[in-house]
Amino acid sequence: MSEPKNPVDHALDLFVFAPLGFALEARTLVPKLVDRGRQQVDGQVTMARMVGRFAVQQGQSEAGRQLTKVQEQTLGVLADLGLLPREPSGPARTADVAPVADVDPSEAEAAVEVDDTVLDDATLAIPDYDSLAASQVIPRLAGLGDGELEAVRAYERAKRGRKTILNKIAQLQA
Repeated sequence: MSEPKNPVDHALDLFVFAPLGFALEARTLVPKLVDRGRQQVDGQVTMARMVGRFAVQQGQSEAGRQLTKVQEQTLGVLADLGLLPREPSGPARTADVAPVADVDPSEAEAAVEVDDTVLDDATLAIPDYDSLAASQVIPRLAGLGDGELEAVRAYERAKRGRKTILNKIAQLQA
């Protein structure tokens, strides 16, 4: 065993010879330390990314389930209060709104038949209906009569099915 060093020799080792030795070995030692540190951090970052992606996917999935449940409950409550009509189930709903078969093929996409009346964007009470956003349609609905509202409802249901417009029409018809 080596003899215990006196405090002066210990201080010389610590403050002179160790930094000098480190300086001489730094050229080979530093790249090895960098590689080791990079490997350690890369591994941890990869694991953190995987855990993060998993957590985000699980959160989105759970949020979607909860949102669907809340939407269903809200629509049920609004229907119970009479603010929204009950949605009929099955094919009964498609009988009153059907695409027209004998319309020019170029117009078939825009035409809808309601009680033997052919509706398209040009025949609705709201001009340029297809080019309007829901936020632009809703304020115009209040000025329509019952027949016009029903025509817009049928057309909207057959074409784009925007809930905000359909719900507003249901409120106005109630």
